[in-house]
Amino acid sequence: MTTTPPAQPETKTLWQAVKPFFTRKTLAMIFLGFSAGLTLSLIFDTLSIWLRDEGLSLEVIAFFSLATFAYSLKFMWAPLVDRVRIPGLTALLGHRRSWMLIMQVAILLGLWTISGLNPQDHLMLMALIAVLLGFLGATQDIVIDAWRIESAGSGGQAVLTTAYTWGARVSTFVAGILPLIIAEHYGWRPAYALMAAMMLIGITGTLLAREGEHIIRPIHYGDLPPHPVTEALEWGGRVLLMLLAASLMGSGLTGNISLFQFLFPTADAYEAAKAVWTSRETGIFLQFPAVLIGLGLLFVACLPLPRTPTRPGAYLRQTFVEPMTDFLVRYENLAWLILAGICVYRLSDFLLNINGAFYRDLGFDLSVIGEVRKIFGVIMTIIGVTAGGLSMTRLGMKKSLIVGAFACAASNFAYAWLATQGNSIPAFSIALAIDNISGGYAGVVLVAYMSSLISERFAAPQYALLSSLYALPGKLLASQSGRIVEGAARGADQGNVATPFMGYLNNLPAISFAKPAEALGVSREALGAGYMLFFTYTALVGLVAVVLALWLIRAGAVKEQGEA
Repeated sequence: MTTTPPAQPETKTLWQAVKPFFTRKTLAMIFLGFSAGLTLSLIFDTLSIWLRDEGLSLEVIAFFSLATFAYSLKFMWAPLVDRVRIPGLTALLGHRRSWMLIMQVAILLGLWTISGLNPQDHLMLMALIAVLLGFLGATQDIVIDAWRIESAGSGGQAVLTTAYTWGARVSTFVAGILPLIIAEHYGWRPAYALMAAMMLIGITGTLLAREGEHIIRPIHYGDLPPHPVTEALEWGGRVLLMLLAASLMGSGLTGNISLFQFLFPTADAYEAAKAVWTSRETGIFLQFPAVLIGLGLLFVACLPLPRTPTRPGAYLRQTFVEPMTDFLVRYENLAWLILAGICVYRLSDFLLNINGAFYRDLGFDLSVIGEVRKIFGVIMTIIGVTAGGLSMTRLGMKKSLIVGAFACAASNFAYAWLATQGNSIPAFSIALAIDNISGGYAGVVLVAYMSSLISERFAAPQYALLSSLYALPGKLLASQSGRIVEGAARGADQGNVATPFMGYLNNLPAISFAKPAEALGVSREALGAGYMLFFTYTALVGLVAVVLALWLIRAGAVKEQGEA
């Protein structure tokens, strides 16, 4: 008996690939992506510059990073967003659009409130509003992602994912540049007032969007009778366990233990614990277990009581546990391979957390770094996103997934080359262009692939979990990046695996690596060799993603549009 090979995706013409981007749905998605990116940028990155201008210490500013906790933990309340109706508004706009509108109006009001505050007089209130905005922004992300997945239809994920990323990247650029320009001439309050008004773009996207299909699944309690008092006690215990789980996961994912400061008897004890928690040597061995323990506690909090069925247990099992078991059941033995592939796909990118220090060590001024990264870099990323979107619509998901994995890994060699060029702005621009184009391409392909894996019945919780976890391995391994560079540099002068790279660094400009090498007690060439070895290592790590992408395709875990 002969077997028919699977049909290959048809290669589309350029117009066939571009045409789907010119629709009402795509325009709405761009506006919604803008709204999502704007919120995240304004609650920490741009806000930290305002606080620093007001003379606040770095320690105080670091506390505001708590505002971003919610983005790492949004999968915890995504199932509730999937189920809870907004009275009156859901009937008028639909489930997803009603949630989007409420979140966007609340974010607009929150940013407007911040614009009227003086950090010197209202610091605590500003911090609380920033944390609230983080929660609102993360919830908006949950709903926008769910709407995108439910509205894409067969083969539409590539287009909507690209449109979303366009909007998000443009808003990151706007939020990183425009407030600074306005603040320079008119002050920070008018700057944030204008940013609040820009949330109207997101509201326009919500009104422009059309509601996708979303059915709220009923909770089946069987013949369990209600017991209000005991159920209230059970809910209280489960919620406390969830809060502990959230605190552990948040502290592990962000490397910040501020939430546990109350446990330490003195400020010195807290500072000592904080130093151990964030240390390059010990941090990863504390943060990763904290995340795993938190996930375990969250799972336990959602399980039914042993041999005692209860209504809270039934609610949590059907709301929180079933979306996750649905994913594992649908993909069976491939589920863990898929999760591994997702987690390592952009690993080589996430390891580049020391690039800012690398640019300074090369001898670049802050103004040059800012201009190249914030302006030129964003443009290159948008080009990469566009290339990824066109690739998926024209060549298909399988080819695009392989290209993205390979480009993401290979692009890190550009930084190894930059180490040999010193503080050359053209070389800096070339290396950044290569990295940002490949990162934009790989990023949009990965999001589209993750979206294609999601069951529309559980769009919000499943995607929220994948998007919260896919960067975890990179974040944890990235804590060792500086240690690798410095360790390799210290041994390069005496002779180690980094020593051969020193031959490429004989003609460096005098300013490149001079101060940091002196502080480390090594030669300039040794420090440069340490960086070159590090970037080579990150590129080789990225080859794991290429292997897993090929494995996923061979195993049938990657589908083209229209494939069942």
